Amino acid sequence: MAFYREWAGQFKSYNRNIKLAFMANIFTQIGFGIFMVIYNFYIRELGYSESVNGQIISMTALATALVLVPAGIASDRIGRKKAMLFGAVATGAVMLFRSIAEMQELLILFAFLTGLTTAFIQVSGIPWLAENSKADQRVHLFSIHFAIMTGANVIGNLSGGVLTDAFSLFTDQLTSIRITLLIASVFFMAGFFPILHFSEVLKDQKDAKGLKGLSFKNLSSNNEGVKIIVMFALAQLLIGIGAGLVIPYLNLYFADRFDASNSAIGIIISLGQAATAFAMIIGPVVVRKLGEVKAVVILQLMSLPFLLLTGYTENLWLAAICFLFRQALMNAGNPIQMSLMMSKVNDSMKGLANSVNQMVFNLGWAVMGPVSTGIVMRYGDYWGYALVFTITATLYLIGSIYFFIVFRGYNKTKAAEPSVKII
Repeated sequence: MAFYREWAGQFKSYNRNIKLAFMANIFTQIGFGIFMVIYNFYIRELGYSESVNGQIISMTALATALVLVPAGIASDRIGRKKAMLFGAVATGAVMLFRSIAEMQELLILFAFLTGLTTAFIQVSGIPWLAENSKADQRVHLFSIHFAIMTGANVIGNLSGGVLTDAFSLFTDQLTSIRITLLIASVFFMAGFFPILHFSEVLKDQKDAKGLKGLSFKNLSSNNEGVKIIVMFALAQLLIGIGAGLVIPYLNLYFADRFDASNSAIGIIISLGQAATAFAMIIGPVVVRKLGEVKAVVILQLMSLPFLLLTGYTENLWLAAICFLFRQALMNAGNPIQMSLMMSKVNDSMKGLANSVNQMVFNLGWAVMGPVSTGIVMRYGDYWGYALVFTITATLYLIGSIYFFIVFRGYNKTKAAEPSVKII
């Protein structure tokens, strides 16, 4: 009951802007969850090789990496609401085109455009929540935010596989996948309506002047903020390179190694997301006991044995269970890291900090996409995946050790402490 009262009290304390952001997050993430769990199969059903899948994933990540910093600066200048409105409409429209396009050139072009448009939502969400909350709310707030995002992905992942299999009873496989992708696109665009009702807080004259005058001179005057951004960026680059080898191809891994159906894959991936949502909710408890930095590092290190077991097992049930634990433990630290980063930079740099952080992560995906598919094509469904999972585990280990070394001197932020009302 104490746990329930803590979270219920936190949720009630959030303003209307935050609750509308949660609603928008639900719509966009359900749509994205459906789309991403099925789209790899759409490419395969069109008759293209795995290398095309790798190119498409790389182009999406590359576009996002290229535009994240400009999008972050634009979000700081024009406001979060306008940036997110554009992102919701433009991404939904591009997803509609991706659902019907068949030419390889168009598939790659629209993948690139998806990376460009989604960046505006990605860079604005966390700063929007930070600007509409108090410091002592943020660990809980970001935990709820990521849990809702993950929970919506659960619904999307599960729905993607089930809808495709259901439609395939009445039509051919390609058409059933296409219908599912179109439904996903509509769900994503529905996120526009909650965003439309945001009430953007007007910045005071000093903040507005600071945003418009953002320059290298301004950045050099805030050395501590720049230092924090760079340190986070290096940690995320290591994790992003590792993730880019494995995460985009998990659906193909279960299909290739175990010959799992679309519904089974959707269920497994959605359960992994559900486990992640639960782990994120208990994140603040871990933070209170260990501190933010140790909590992140320990959670990430605990995920590594499960990652390796997933890569080497030939048993579907064991692979699924290990996947659940890996997914939950590795991602449970995300809201904790975001809270730490947002607490260390001022408001005028929050969009930039978030965009740089995500840019380097996406850069890792962009670089490693073709590498992963190339390894699997060369070494086969068993040793190919075993090798990429092993490389990923090694990179995660290096990234976790680096994060601990550079951030261990930072004190636990105020956001990590339970509020007086909760006690």
